[in-house]
Amino acid sequence: MEKLTHQEEEVMLVIWEKGRGIVKDFVEKLPEPRPPYTTVASVVKNLERKGYLSSEKIGNTYLYTPRISQHEYKGKFLSGIVKSYFSDSYKEMVTFFAHEKKLSEEDLRQIIAMIEQENK
Repeated sequence: MEKLTHQEEEVMLVIWEKGRGIVKDFVEKLPEPRPPYTTVASVVKNLERKGYLSSEKIGNTYLYTPRISQHEYKGKFLSGIVKSYFSDSYKEMVTFFAHEKKLSEEDLRQIIAMIEQENK
């Protein structure tokens, strides 16, 4: 699957939140200033073309449903970032964020506790 543009991600976040819907539903959930309906419709069609959405024709409109969960998307593209920017090492990524003070000592303790709990 292709990576999403910023605008596509913004629309997908709304679609994941709603679960499914028509273009009008998505426009209404976007933050102000909202893009025009035609812009959102175009983005939704691109998302369908890229394989992120499926559609079902109902009367004169289409009902769109995600084909990939938000969790799956995060995993797939976070893996790409780790591979491209952190030598395919999650340890390098965590080290980077710790050095940049984006992760506190307490955050790291919680991560370690979570890992230990999952390994039991």
